[in-house]
Amino acid sequence: MSSKIIRKVIQTSKAPAAIGPYSQAIQAGNTLYVSGQLGFDPKTMTIDGDVQQQTKTALTNMGYILEAAGCTFQNVVKTTVLLADINDFAKVNEIYSTFFSEAVPARAAYQVANLPKGGLVEIEAVAVVGEIEQQ
Repeated sequence: MSSKIIRKVIQTSKAPAAIGPYSQAIQAGNTLYVSGQLGFDPKTMTIDGDVQQQTKTALTNMGYILEAAGCTFQNVVKTTVLLADINDFAKVNEIYSTFFSEAVPARAAYQVANLPKGGLVEIEAVAVVGEIEQQ
């Protein structure tokens, strides 16, 4: 007997629309996969500011997507941070730590050759949907 897993597209107008053939997030069962967020202003669809401003904007946008799925940053269990320059790691951490302060998720960070639209940072996440109990 096979069991079906529900696959649901998560979409919110509060965050930037996808700039390609992908969804802002996909929920499969109780797992939420949030696409990489750049520092796009959702109203103008432009990327402005230094790496810290872009990090703040990217994580703010991620928060709106999490909210649309009934989650918060506490539901996030794993992130991946992509950097145009690994030397910005400490600057990104300063902002990142204001969004993830307790029971921080697992994380990987990489320098990449290039990010879309000239972005300096992109952050993706995996979250669990449902009530969270910290241990």
